[in-house]
Amino acid sequence: MTKQERATRTRQALIRSAAAVFEQHGYAQARLALISSGAGVSTGALHFHFENKAAVAEAVMAEASQGLRDMSAAIRRRTDTALQALVDTSHALVERLRGDPVSRAGFRLSCDGGRAAAPDLRMEWHHRVRELLEEAAAAGTLADDITREDAAAATVAVTAGFEVLGRHDAEWLSPYRLTGFWQLLLPRLATPETLVRVDPSGTATVPPARGPALAGRVVGEADLTAGATAVAAEAT
Repeated sequence: MTKQERATRTRQALIRSAAAVFEQHGYAQARLALISSGAGVSTGALHFHFENKAAVAEAVMAEASQGLRDMSAAIRRRTDTALQALVDTSHALVERLRGDPVSRAGFRLSCDGGRAAAPDLRMEWHHRVRELLEEAAAAGTLADDITREDAAAATVAVTAGFEVLGRHDAEWLSPYRLTGFWQLLLPRLATPETLVRVDPSGTATVPPARGPALAGRVVGEADLTAGATAVAAEAT
């Protein structure tokens, strides 16, 4: 392994460890010593990659943001309609919030003010929802009596609400819950011709950051593996 490869691997291990620490302790109480030990490196090695805790948090949010963009783009490329892409992307997002500590920490850190340079994942998600609804409207697949603004507000409010509730009860981040939401909204959102072609449970979604996609499984199979243990193993 080259020096550059080792540096890249160490940086990724630190980001994943930081995500687990931020999730467990919150940003204010997170200690750099916990982050470095979770990655299996020294505090000095952490400072080689990141100037301070704020820089680590920004790296976590940036990685979560890039993952969200890549996931959404990949789903749209293989999906026939914008509405199905919206449903599938929401399922993939919820899957990431269940199984990927970096995605969870990125969304939670977005709620913490004072880091203007970092991406706001909730705003990015809102923007992507609006883009897909604009595309659906242009294709004539949205019902005439519903506005894109109302549809975007409902979608973002529910998915963001699931993320908050899922911090204490993993069932809120289950495919079952999200499918129920789409079963409720899609008859109002889509034209009758489009409705029969959109699957509220999602089609074959793009795999999350770790492991296979879980869309369509029964409630209770969420992957809740502790982040710090996986990060330490990843760094070895």
